[in-house]
Amino acid sequence: MNFEQHLFISDVHLGAFSSDTNTQIEQDLIALIEHCKEHRIELHILGDLFDYWMEYPEKGFIPKLGQNVLDAFEDYNKAVTPALFITGNHDNWTFGHFESRGFDMEPNFRLKEIGDKRFLLMHGDGIAATKIDFPRAAFHKLLRNRSFVSTYQKILPPEQGLATMKLFSSLTRKRNNHNPEPLNRQAKKIFGKHNLDYIISGHDHVPRIETFLRGSYINLGTFFNHRTVALYNNEGLNLVKWKATTKNFLPYEK
Repeated sequence: MNFEQHLFISDVHLGAFSSDTNTQIEQDLIALIEHCKEHRIELHILGDLFDYWMEYPEKGFIPKLGQNVLDAFEDYNKAVTPALFITGNHDNWTFGHFESRGFDMEPNFRLKEIGDKRFLLMHGDGIAATKIDFPRAAFHKLLRNRSFVSTYQKILPPEQGLATMKLFSSLTRKRNNHNPEPLNRQAKKIFGKHNLDYIISGHDHVPRIETFLRGSYINLGTFFNHRTVALYNNEGLNLVKWKATTKNFLPYEK
């Protein structure tokens, strides 16, 4: 199925904020999902939809975070097409619930062709593949290691395990990121080795477009703060802001 418009979003971090702030983020995101459903825009989530997420499959435990958002995505997935969901470093501990909601799940990266353009889509915390030379840091490898996850869940019951992850996520979100240079350098290196037109990621929370000799790197910034997304159509790829009250996109300005 071919779509005329594609939307890319990352770093929503549902659950990270006060009740009022979380509610506003959810409402704005649901309005965006419904807009994409109405206008048949293909959706791509590039990680950290949730600030913390941990399923306990052996105990049948599913976090109660963002249920209205997941319901909206499920409706979209059934009515339009399964939204791509590349997990980030905050929401990769999933064991089937997102698939049951109809998402096209990807724990690593996705190479995608849209028309005559080639895209590399990823969260930005590294890639577990030799094909793309962007190795994850040891700590991020540990967090995604199934043996580590299994041990963690054997030690901590669901409520305690989720609460610990919530605390840890808040600390790492405040400490990390906000430096665009590492991902800029990585994008430049990848363009030098691969035939790509665009690289899109999130992770460092700094919205921007960087143009290199062989392609453009787009960082999506944060939906929770900037409401920024990338929109690709016949006018090319642009970084824009979603305005939920008027249901339209505005040019992103620093």
